[in-house]
Formats: sequence, C-alpha cells, structure tokens
Amino acid sequence: MAENETKDPPPPYSSLEPQPTLMTCDQVVCESYGTTHKTVPYYVPRDPMQVVPIIVTNHAVLHTGTSTRKSQTKSKCLIGLAFVLFVLAAAGVSIWLGVRYGINGNSDSQSIHNESNNEHDHDDDDDDDDDKNLMKTCSNLTVQCDAIQDCQQASDETNCVRFSRGGVLQVRTAQDERFLPVCYPGMDKSYADQICAQLGFRSAYSLGLVETNASTVLSLKPREDKLIQGLVNVSSSCPNERAISLECTDCGQQRLSSRIIGGSVSKDGQWPWQVSLHFNSGHVCGGTIISPDFVLSAAHCFQQSMMNSGSWQVYAGSVSQNTLLTAYSVKNIIVHESYNNHNNDYDIALLKLSSPVEFSNTVQPVCLPTFDQNISEDLECWTSGFGTTVGGGAYASTNLMSVSVNIIGTSVCNSSGLYRGAISNNMICAGDINGGRDSCQGDSGGPLVCKDLNDRWYLAGITSWGAGCGQKLRPGVYCRVTSLIPWIYSKMQQEKP
Repeated sequence: MAENETKDPPPPYSSLEPQPTLMTCDQVVCESYGTTHKTVPYYVPRDPMQVVPIIVTNHAVLHTGTSTRKSQTKSKCLIGLAFVLFVLAAAGVSIWLGVRYGINGNSDSQSIHNESNNEHDHDDDDDDDDDKNLMKTCSNLTVQCDAIQDCQQASDETNCVRFSRGGVLQVRTAQDERFLPVCYPGMDKSYADQICAQLGFRSAYSLGLVETNASTVLSLKPREDKLIQGLVNVSSSCPNERAISLECTDCGQQRLSSRIIGGSVSKDGQWPWQVSLHFNSGHVCGGTIISPDFVLSAAHCFQQSMMNSGSWQVYAGSVSQNTLLTAYSVKNIIVHESYNNHNNDYDIALLKLSSPVEFSNTVQPVCLPTFDQNISEDLECWTSGFGTTVGGGAYASTNLMSVSVNIIGTSVCNSSGLYRGAISNNMICAGDINGGRDSCQGDSGGPLVCKDLNDRWYLAGITSWGAGCGQKLRPGVYCRVTSLIPWIYSKMQQEKP
C-alpha cells in the first residue's frame, strides 16, 4: 500500500531484481512501463518443486569421452535387443490366448476379473450413475437453464440466476432466454434459502419486495427440490407489481468504525473481509471473503507450482502479521480458465475453504456487486493489503494498510499518456493520476471496495498489476469484478458446500 511522501517517485519495478517467469506481461506495457503484478515474489519462500532434480544413473557420473560413447552405444544395442525379444514374446502369448480362448477374449480369467470389479463397484452404482450424468459432454442440442443438468459440473445450469440493483432477483429460463424479475407471490424464507443455496451460499439473509413494471416476468411454482430456473413460468406482469428482492449474505458492513486516513494503518474491523494468504508459512497475496466458504483473489498469485491447496492458509480478522488469528485451510483453488499471464486478463481466482469462516466484529464478508452496478469515474473507493509501502520494497508491511483511490475511466487509462490500450474490459483502473495513492507489491489479490447508497461496501476490483507504485500517470489496475460476476456465481454453484 503506497502513499508517497516525497516528490521523487519510487523506481519502476523493472529496475529491481529479476522477476520469476510468471511475472510476464504485454510487450507494450512491459517495455514502456516496467509493469509487473503487485506481489512480492522475492520474499516468498521458494517452492522446492521449482528445483529440477539431477538424476544419476548406475550410481556413476558419465563423462563425454570416447570410451563413454562406446559404452553408451553398447548399452543402447542391448536395450534394443531386449525390447525386440519382449515384443515377440508378448505377441506369442497373445496368439496362444486367442487360439486357446477364442477371439472374443472371454477367458475364465477375464470373467473372474469382471466379476470381481462388479462386486467391488456394486455399492457405488448410484454414485457412478450420478457422476456419469454430470460428466456428459455438452452438445449443440443442450438446452441452457432448463433445470436439467446435462453437462460436466452442470455448467449448462450455472449462469441462470443474477441480481440487479436493489437486490432484484432475475432468472433466465429455457422458456425465455432473457433474465427476468421473479414475482413475489409464493415466496417465503424457505424458498429464499433454497435459491441462495443453489448459488453456493448457506442460506438467505434478507427477503423483500421491490416494485417492477416489467412487461414480461416470471411467476413462482410451488416449491420443490429443483433449480429455481425450473420452478418459474413466464407471465405478463406481477400481481401488484411486486417482485423479489433477495440478499444471500449480511455483507459489506464495518462492525467497528473509526476514522481512516489514506495510507494509514487499518484498525480492527475496519476492513473485515480482508484476508492474508500464506503459502508455506509466508504472506504471498491478499484475498477477500465473499461468503463463509469462499474467498476471491488474483489468478497470478497461484503459479503452477503453487496450486497445491494444502500449502495455503487463509488468515482472517488480522490487521497485523505479528498477531495472526484463526487460520483456515484451502480445499480447492479455482483459477479462471481464460487467465492470461501475458496481458493479465481474467486475473481472478476463487478459493473454496475446507471449513466455513466464523463471522464476528472483525470478520465479515464483502458484498458482491450486481451485474449492473454503477462504478462511476469520480467514485472514491478504498484498497487495502499487507503489501510494501514503497515501490520496490523487499518485504511486506507488518500492518494492514489502506488508502483511498479514485476510479479512473477505461478510456482515460487506455490513452497514450497512460497504458496505451493495455486495459481490457475485465480490468478497472483506480488511484490518482498525479500519483501517490496506490496499491503495491504484496497487495495482489486484495480488495478494491466502494460504498453504495445503502452504506454497504461492495467489491469493485481485485488488485492485479500496475507500473511501479504511486507513480504519476501509472494508476493501479484491478480485475473488474462486475465483468466476472457470472463466472463467480457459476463456480460457487459448482463448489457449493
């Protein structure tokens, strides 16, 4: 978390010691700005899996002399001869078996093997059938949002529910492929719990009414144990023009409040959704709690050699690395399938926790934005993390730092004076055009939050990359959460507790 106190900007990341191979980026961005992800790769404990082992055969080190080459040639010949003899022997055995038992292969040994497998698998037949149904390959004939799970991990049924501003529940069905509001009649708390559970939450928090004058809506059928997209019918209007407003979590609230100064140490409960992600006992990245079971972070935090979920710990409710509180283990790491480490696009990852987070005054989830959340260019938001406080710093901050930043429009951020077209539709810029307020190395994966009209904080971005820290005309770049809301809900639905 950087806030410059002097007029001299920090050195660009490119002037620091070399970055690991993951820290690659768009050629224009890299060459022009020395861009890198906002993490501190050189204080993270080295992953032993990155060391290539040296294999010594025959317990001897061979030198490339003439005698060595001869012995190698002789060895190769012997190995080749042995292989040919093995193939011939195998062919002979196959021919004998074919003559002895017939070409159908119905030998006694094969029958015994099949019977043994049948006995072993008999108790799991139902589970196997369910797995096969979910593992079907999608075809062009697959009907989306018909409440029938045809594809692997039910991917054909995971983008059928969303929320618009005001928490208005919208559902897409096979009858009408548009997202439509759902009328209130027939709704109750039990029904609401079922809908939220479908999305990966444990229950519903708040259920209410909202006015709608939509000409096409959805009316509820009696509640059954089905997906919500299979429990609605297309209608012309809602009775009394009342639709459903639904919240699945009590989110985005600071239980303990005190005045915050930009770039200052955060207080207990100030950013209760902030977590510290540790890999092999060292802070690597930040993350954000969005429900008792899920944390959002950045895809680039999880290199290929760091995908072992058992090596990660999630610390919640802590504002100091010296007083870390409860640690939660990670059950699964889901990195966006389209993540591109060359241009940093789709820089998002979802962590499924092994056990639910216990909420308190200092541990709370942030609100996910609605798909149509208005993130205006003049909006003041906040970013927080345990990253370095000076660009190029070698160590993370002991304390959780936070700083206010302004949203910067994509057209401005993509202009020739800034990032020259490197900002995609899945990115959002925030900071100060004049420099001085920014996230920094080690803040990666942490939250960029903004407050809505209801005084609740929602997650607008995930700290991703930038050129230096707090430099003029080089604001921080964040993964735009509103663009990836469908992906978040679909993965939560697939990984639901």
